[in-house]
Amino acid sequence: MRAAYIESHGDASSIRVGEVPTPKPGPGEVLVRVGAAAINPIDLYLRSGRVAMPMSFPYVVGTDVAGTVEAVGPEVTRFRPGDRVWGSNQGILGRQGSAAEYICTNERWLYSTPPRLSDIEAASIALVGITAHLGLFERGHLKPHETVYVSGGGGGVGSMVIQMAKATGARVATTAGHEPTLELCQSLGADLVLNYKTDDVPARLREWSEEGIDVWYETQREPDLMTIVPLLRKRGRAILMAGRDATPCFPLGSFYPRNCSILGFAMFNYEPDDQLTCAEDMIRWITQDRLRPIVGRTFPLDQAAEAQQFLEDNTVGGAGTLVGKVVITVNDN
Repeated sequence: MRAAYIESHGDASSIRVGEVPTPKPGPGEVLVRVGAAAINPIDLYLRSGRVAMPMSFPYVVGTDVAGTVEAVGPEVTRFRPGDRVWGSNQGILGRQGSAAEYICTNERWLYSTPPRLSDIEAASIALVGITAHLGLFERGHLKPHETVYVSGGGGGVGSMVIQMAKATGARVATTAGHEPTLELCQSLGADLVLNYKTDDVPARLREWSEEGIDVWYETQREPDLMTIVPLLRKRGRAILMAGRDATPCFPLGSFYPRNCSILGFAMFNYEPDDQLTCAEDMIRWITQDRLRPIVGRTFPLDQAAEAQQFLEDNTVGGAGTLVGKVVITVNDN
């Protein structure tokens, strides 16, 4: 089969597209004919070696997947050939990635694709949606009518946080820096959309929620705790899920007297059953028209290196030319 892979760590140009062995499903595994594979910042870190995980070469890149079940191994109970599926957690902890004509993975990492979603759309919601859900509900314990702030509401995780918080009945504020992204955040239902380049964000948030923010979902790699903590409500929760190299200052005196919490997490630490809970809510919200994917740009499999470079330019490089997810199309796309 054709796949996008690397033979050693390097920059995006190290990605090759060529023939690798087609995997065969073992016990509990499903062979998926891939329609689309979405990529995320973790893909960049794994490719470069910045994040060290078990990995065998050639290593197929890609974290998220959507496609059609081609075959199932022994002991598979949830899927059969012909079923459309989506999922994440590929390419990590020793698993091969999703940017290939076929992938083989345990059925526990896969979920049924709602009929209304294309493979491109289904792949685009996988990691970002599960990450948003884990942060809001498993870590943040969000309740209806609470207030949520998420930085970067036009990003992959941010756009999911807005929609999930609104689906739960929360009030949501967010920031963006470009007109198309500001408009997207408004269309997703955010109650307050601020331009971080021109607005006094802390002052506007204090006006919007005088008692403070219940759940602050920080997506930026350099969290400013000196700003975040004083803006939390009593018993407020700050969710941190980015910033591997960040060493922010911490205003302790503003933190502990108000029973605040700072909660970090990484999606890949969660077991399949934990992530299944997230996926079930996502599927329900999609069928209710309360959650929709945001696809920014697609690349064919042959341009997997260009896809990763484009994502890197817009995340690490801050180019600002991406609104939504980057997706690699494979079979029938």
